[in-house]
Amino acid sequence: MDVKAKVNELLQPYLNEDQYFVVDIQVSPSRIRAKITVLLDSDTGITIEECARISRKLGNQLEELEIFDGQPFTLEVSSPGVDEPLVLRRQYLKNVGREIEVLLNDGQTRKGKLESVGEEAIIITEKPLKKPKKNDPPIEPTEIPFAEIKKSTIQISFK
Repeated sequence: MDVKAKVNELLQPYLNEDQYFVVDIQVSPSRIRAKITVLLDSDTGITIEECARISRKLGNQLEELEIFDGQPFTLEVSSPGVDEPLVLRRQYLKNVGREIEVLLNDGQTRKGKLESVGEEAIIITEKPLKKPKKNDPPIEPTEIPFAEIKKSTIQISFK
């Protein structure tokens, strides 16, 4: 079993019966000091205290198992930052109502409000490029299949 799979397996008991979910696990081996980065989230967010608690428990287990044959390693457990792309459907669900930028596989970019999330696609209402005139038709929501999404990020506004 590779390190990433082992870390994922060891994390499962700490996810509070699916309250938290694994967004990503990255393992960067090194002859000096390997690094394991774990990104966790939940439908309501995850606190620094919870990340620290999980990190301590997971770190102890990894040390006991000598995951890198006794070599030193760094373990970082955190939540994804606001600039991290959305990866899982569950992340999209928690961000319904927020502004999103979607890069499609064909290179096109779509920006708008994330209206809803289905099993196979998301629906956004794009912002008009220019101020709509009185006789302009209303903007229809756009469905974007997950299969066509290369990368999605939440847009933060400080207005």
